[in-house]
Amino acid sequence: MLQRVQEQIRVGAVFGPGPSIHPVWFDWRQQKHAIEKVTYRWRHIAGNALLLHFAVTDGTALYELIYNSREQLWTLEAADAEVV
Repeated sequence: MLQRVQEQIRVGAVFGPGPSIHPVWFDWRQQKHAIEKVTYRWRHIAGNALLLHFAVTDGTALYELIYNSREQLWTLEAADAEVV
């Protein structure tokens, strides 16, 4: 079960040709998490911002990352309750 975190984080991502973005790692609580797999992705618009959501796993837990394309900021929206 995911628990809300809503913390800004640092993310390493590959911005590919066209609109594709692929997060590769993120830092949270002074620990670097290598993203093993993006399990699902979706998008929605909030005001003037396009928000890109990524459900990712580091092999042990599930996380939801959000990229705000207008502000160019990453947020850890939620994490497995066991790691929060």
